[in-house]
Amino acid sequence: MIRVLLVEDSSTMRHHLRESLATDPELEVVGEALDGGPAVEMVGRLRPDVVTMDMMLPTMSGLVATEHIMAEHPTPILVVSSADRQELFSTYNALAAGAVDVLEKPRGDASDADWGRRLCSAVRLVSRIRVITHPRARLDGRDRAAAAAEPPPAPNGTPPQVLAVGASTGGPGALTELLRALPPGFGPPVLCVQHIAASEPFAVAFSDWLGGQTGRDVVYARDGTPVRTLRGRVALAPPDRHLLVQDGLLRLSDGPLRHSCRPSVDVLFESVAAEYGTGATGVLLTGMGRDGAEGLLRMRARGAVTFAQDEASCIVYGMPREAALIGAAGYILPPGRIAARVAELQLAGGRR
Repeated sequence: MIRVLLVEDSSTMRHHLRESLATDPELEVVGEALDGGPAVEMVGRLRPDVVTMDMMLPTMSGLVATEHIMAEHPTPILVVSSADRQELFSTYNALAAGAVDVLEKPRGDASDADWGRRLCSAVRLVSRIRVITHPRARLDGRDRAAAAAEPPPAPNGTPPQVLAVGASTGGPGALTELLRALPPGFGPPVLCVQHIAASEPFAVAFSDWLGGQTGRDVVYARDGTPVRTLRGRVALAPPDRHLLVQDGLLRLSDGPLRHSCRPSVDVLFESVAAEYGTGATGVLLTGMGRDGAEGLLRMRARGAVTFAQDEASCIVYGMPREAALIGAAGYILPPGRIAARVAELQLAGGRR
């Protein structure tokens, strides 16, 4: 049995959650909390396998409860939230603090027909994820063990022209850490695929949230944009569209899913490998599955400098692990130290 704790202050929504989960014989509701404080206490006492977390709670918010749970009793958390703008930003903060996925609350329209099935599927998925302690502490620069400095990547003769980044589960926090640690004057465009397993309203707000978290100009990619005009900016793959580079232009595609993903990290990395070769740098961050590993290997084979996130700092050591296993990653580091190495590459390139 997968034991689930419901955290929701609306009695109507709690009933809906309870009834939906009851349709799956392997899911068991072991407790219900109406506020964040009791939720933290119940996680410690009941040790559920999954927590479904509302964001807007009466006293202790879902975000604060998530931070406490991940610091004290790390447990997979599925945020069940509405698409209201204030709640959206709290949801992304919770994902950065260690929550592993998000499901939009029922909208009251035809899209609700299979909502219960999607809830059960999401609970099953997050129950399989091994979560870690204190992801928020790493974001704030606390509790970071000192490590011996790694030798900087050897310059490959070509200044970096573009930084390609892929991430999935746990990505909002890792991507925030990476972008915050890049120097303010970092010039190469950053092209990013972040899997957001949620509806379009959630995904579209991600660019605003990420820009606010990092102080960088973050936009959704537009088809036909010259990459050279994106200097100093971060361009994200839009919801349900592949992002690639062709003839110096950003291209968006409705092509087939890769590894059940659209956008796919592999699609971006493979196009960057073909377009830029030694002038590219690739980074594969935390995530479930294997998307991005083959593309990162393609980048490395074409002379790019490649990085994968290390296991200790990953919410889910899936995609980076696959990259490490096939030799796609030249360097395996936490996000902040990846950023430092990328900055060194830019500086070395600028001296030539």
